[in-house]
Amino acid sequence: MVDLADRYVVTSNQESGFGRYDVMLEPKDKNDDAMILEFKVFNPRRETSLEDTVQSALAQIEEKQYEAVLIARGIPAEHIRRYGFAFEGKKVLIG
Repeated sequence: MVDLADRYVVTSNQESGFGRYDVMLEPKDKNDDAMILEFKVFNPRRETSLEDTVQSALAQIEEKQYEAVLIARGIPAEHIRRYGFAFEGKKVLIG
């Protein structure tokens, strides 16, 4: 992500909407896409698969309205990409 510093403002664990996102990449050029990244570790007590964990991360982005700060700064909703990362040991699933 450091390589993206000339094109994006990279922030982490900041308040937006009703919570704190893990990582946000806000484009310096409003025509580029913004990205919200949410990371989750697989919890077998709550989820049955990495796919469930990804869905939980994506649901959190929506429920907590993490895109609110980007929209307030003039980023169109259609230019906001949301990614959920699920981890289980060395396994990673991105959705």
